[in-house]
Amino acid sequence: MGSLDLSGRKALVTGGAQGLGEGMAKALAAAGAKVVISDLQKDAGEKVADALDSEYGAGNGFVAHDITDDAQWENAVVAANDIMGGLDILVNNAGVEITSLLTEVAADDIRKMLEVNVLGTTLGVKWGLRTMRPEGLAGQGGAIINIASVAATIAFPGIAVYSATKSAVDRLTKVAAMESGKLGYGVRVNCLYPGLVPTEMGMGLANDCAQLGLFESPEAAVGAVIALTPAGRLGEVADMADAVVFLASDEARFITGIGLPVDGGMGM
Repeated sequence: MGSLDLSGRKALVTGGAQGLGEGMAKALAAAGAKVVISDLQKDAGEKVADALDSEYGAGNGFVAHDITDDAQWENAVVAANDIMGGLDILVNNAGVEITSLLTEVAADDIRKMLEVNVLGTTLGVKWGLRTMRPEGLAGQGGAIINIASVAATIAFPGIAVYSATKSAVDRLTKVAAMESGKLGYGVRVNCLYPGLVPTEMGMGLANDCAQLGLFESPEAAVGAVIALTPAGRLGEVADMADAVVFLASDEARFITGIGLPVDGGMGM
């Protein structure tokens, strides 16, 4: 990662059992933070937490967690505080993308994306602020990092509802940052716009776009993304993970309410 130091920090990463979330958790741990993984996937999540303990020292953990459930959010922040002895970084990473043309979109798929990406992230902000503010369980202030998407800044076919939910995450972030500042919570709230990364979710999108007839093949879909990206490549997990570490660190101490594009220029 470099010289950013998160020693003594305590982080909760939702959707941390795989993909971007796993990479973010590992980067936070590598920078010195303790990390609790939150995910529905118990076995995979515990495996990541155990790997963090093995590589970076004991004190990390896992909590089974449906982010769309208010009570489970309360349980997750209490568990994280108990495991690590505090909480001052929350990465709202868990999300879902279901590809569809607007003429074919299913109501249940819309509801699922709204529930996970908007409701789940909003509850995360709620419980992050409640936990980190001065009278909260942890009470030491901190940083909340919401994971939006380059989809919030561009018009890419097949992902209208996903794009809408990630635009909502951007607006949520800004209002949360304003409330935190006005009310003296001492919590910075920012969001990240990751570009397309060839994780299971990213490649699933490419396959779906080809099946919908938007591109001749998954490879053509990936090529279209690269063609839109001045940096000339797809994103990597490390690109996103390093940006999360930066936003969590003291080097970002005067940064709040922003959406940071980590997309190789795709959304500019």
